[in-house]
Formats: sequence, structure tokens, C-alpha cells
Amino acid sequence: MIAVWIILAILVILVLMFNGLVRSKNRVEEAWSDIEVQLKRRYDLIPNLVSTVKGYATHEAGVFEQVTAARSAAMNAGSMDDKLKQENALSGTLKSLFAVAEAYPDLKANANFMQLQSDLTDTEDKIQAARRFYNGNVRDYNTKLQVFPTNLFASMFGFTKKDFFGIDESGPEAQPVKVQF
Repeated sequence: MIAVWIILAILVILVLMFNGLVRSKNRVEEAWSDIEVQLKRRYDLIPNLVSTVKGYATHEAGVFEQVTAARSAAMNAGSMDDKLKQENALSGTLKSLFAVAEAYPDLKANANFMQLQSDLTDTEDKIQAARRFYNGNVRDYNTKLQVFPTNLFASMFGFTKKDFFGIDESGPEAQPVKVQF
């Protein structure tokens, strides 16, 4: 009879650990989904912003090509790690687009540009908030994978560590924008 109670207790503990891991994994996936919604919004804003700036700064083709290429790479990134790298690169190229805009006073006064810039700034703020939420959930999930006794069973259940959505210190996002007039 005692053996039955011990087996039941072990099963209950395993079920509770498994359910806790599933909840944490689902929170991480939900948080990533929030990031993807904001990234989609940013992808939709970028072509309008580029075309508005193009009207004023026609000789800045290199910047437009970089932004367009970075947007494409971010949208088509496959793995999570690649997605994170491409998003960081896109953020860096957007900085260079705004640096170009600084050299054109008429553009900075254009209402359409101002609205697009405001929308993109708002979206970037939302991405940062979603990134913090995601990273907090990843931290909690990864901690569950590493603490006793869950760490003994997590890999057996197929749970794996998640990556944080951080800044690539060697990438363009971490570098200061160079404004040249």
C-alpha cells in the first residue's frame, strides 16, 4: 500500500512539473507572438517611410537599398537565432535612414514623414516592451529548466532552452549613428 502512495506521489510531482513547464513554454510563445505582431507593423511602415524619404533624398540610394535588404532578410529569416540577428540589423539600418533624413529640413517638416516617423517610433517602443516581456518569460522558463528537480525531467519531456532577444553588440544596432552633412 505504501508503494502505491509513493508511486502516486511521484506521478503527481511529475504531472505538476510537466504542467508548469508547459505553462512557461506557452508564455514564451505568446510573448514571441506579441513581438511578431509589432515586427509585422514595422515591416508595413518601412516601405512608406523609405518612399517618402526617397522623394527628398534621391542620391541616398545606398541607404534605401540597405534598409530594403535588411527588411527582406528580417521577414525571411528562418531560425529564431537568424530572426534575432536580422531584426537587430534592421534596427541599425533604420537608424541610418533617420540620419539621412536629418540632412533634409524640408523632409523633416513633411507631415507624412513626421507621422510615419512617429508611428515607427511608437512601434519600436512597443517592440522594446514586447522584447522585455519575452525575455522575462524566457528567463523564467530557462530557470525552470535548470532548477532541481525539474532539470532531471525537462529534457526527457522534450523541453529545451530558449534564446533571449538581445542586442548583438557587434551589430549595427549597438553602434552609434554617424550623421554626415
